[in-house]
Amino acid sequence: MKRLALFAATCVIAIPVYAQNVATVNGKAITQKQVDDFVTLLIGQGAQDSPQLREQVKQEMVGRLVAVQAAEKAGIDKQSAVKQEVELARQGILVRALMADYLKKNPVTDAEIQAEYNEIKKAQEGRNEYKLRHILVKEEQAAKDIIAAIKSKKTTFDAAAKKDSIDPGSGEKGGDLGWGPASNYVPEFAQAVEKLKKGEMTSAPVQTQFGWHVIEVEDSRPVSIPDLKDVKPQLEEMLRQEKLVKFQQDMMKSADVK
Repeated sequence: MKRLALFAATCVIAIPVYAQNVATVNGKAITQKQVDDFVTLLIGQGAQDSPQLREQVKQEMVGRLVAVQAAEKAGIDKQSAVKQEVELARQGILVRALMADYLKKNPVTDAEIQAEYNEIKKAQEGRNEYKLRHILVKEEQAAKDIIAAIKSKKTTFDAAAKKDSIDPGSGEKGGDLGWGPASNYVPEFAQAVEKLKKGEMTSAPVQTQFGWHVIEVEDSRPVSIPDLKDVKPQLEEMLRQEKLVKFQQDMMKSADVK
C-alpha cells in the first residue's frame, strides 16, 4: 500500500507543468504552456521576465479569450470582412516567420561583410567629396543674372542665395549644401560639380529637374572611407535585405503563376 501511495504521489508530481491550467474562461482552459509561450514572445521583443510580467500576460490572455468568445457567440468570426482580415494576418505572420527562418539558416557571414566593404572601398578610391553651395531659381535668365552679379562683385554668393534661391533647405544658409560626394546629386548637377576646381563657380547655369542652378565648390577632399567596425551593422542589414530579395525572387521564379 505504501508503494502504491508513493507511486500515485510520484505520478501527480510528474504531471508536466505545461499541462497545468492557469485559468478557465467559460469552460475553456488557458494552460501554463500558453502563458510561457506568450512570455517567450515578449522576451524576444525586449521584455524582461518577471512575476509581474507573467501576471500581466495571464490577465491579457483571459481578457482576450473573453472577448474572442463574445465575438464568436455574436457570429463576428463568420463575417466575410473579418475572415479576410484574419487570413491576411495569418499570411503576414507566416511570411515574416518564413523570412526569419531563411535568415536563420542563411545568416550573413563576416566574410560576406568584408567582401562588400572591400568592394565599396575600391569603388570610392580616388574619388572626391565636395563642400558645395548652390542657388536654385526657376528661370535660366535669372540664373545668368545672378552669375553676372557675383562675378562683377555687385553681390556675394551668400547674399544672392539668401535673396533669390527657391531651395528652402539651403537658401537661408547662403546656399550651403555641406560635404558629400557628387553622386549624392542628380547627374546634371554631379557632372557640373566634378568639372569645377576648389573655389570655382559655374560660368553658366546648370539645368536639372528642379530648375536652374548656380553652383560653387568651396572645397574638395578625397572621400573618407570609415573603418569596417563603424559600418558593419549597416552593411550586415543591407546584405540581409539583399538575401531576402533574392530569396523572394527565387520563390517567384519557381512558382507556377498563371
